[in-house]
Amino acid sequence: MRKRKPKLRVIDADPRYNDPMVTQFVNNMMLQGKKSTAFAIFYQAMDLVKTRTNLEEHGVWKKALNNVMPQVEVRSRRIGGATFQIPTEIRAKRKVSIGMKWLIKFAKQRSGKGMAEKLAAELIAASKGEGAAVKRKEDMHKMAESNRAFAHFKV
Repeated sequence: MRKRKPKLRVIDADPRYNDPMVTQFVNNMMLQGKKSTAFAIFYQAMDLVKTRTNLEEHGVWKKALNNVMPQVEVRSRRIGGATFQIPTEIRAKRKVSIGMKWLIKFAKQRSGKGMAEKLAAELIAASKGEGAAVKRKEDMHKMAESNRAFAHFKV
């Protein structure tokens, strides 16, 4: 066990939406420390979302993130020579970071021109409850459901 919890770092709110979650998302998206480039891509994607859906883009992003965040995950645990997949609840902060990472990962894998285009497409799909990131969440929930019999082993 750890002796003490690490100090929580405070993330500043982003300039456009004044939301620290947006900054966290951009930090996850950033490559090689290029934060201004990551912000530019994110804001471009948000503008695309606004023009394509005629909805409030920040709301669409939040809805997409909520649709992607998993509630349970399976963790492997060895018990008497056999490995069991044990379903466990996920902490709130971990839910958010997993959701963000999935959105970014599956946006990168999409076909399209430019990251902003791909991210916008993934966000719109996720806000409607479709897309690869939402499918990943549903797969994870299915796996947890099918291994519910082992829930009493708790990690």
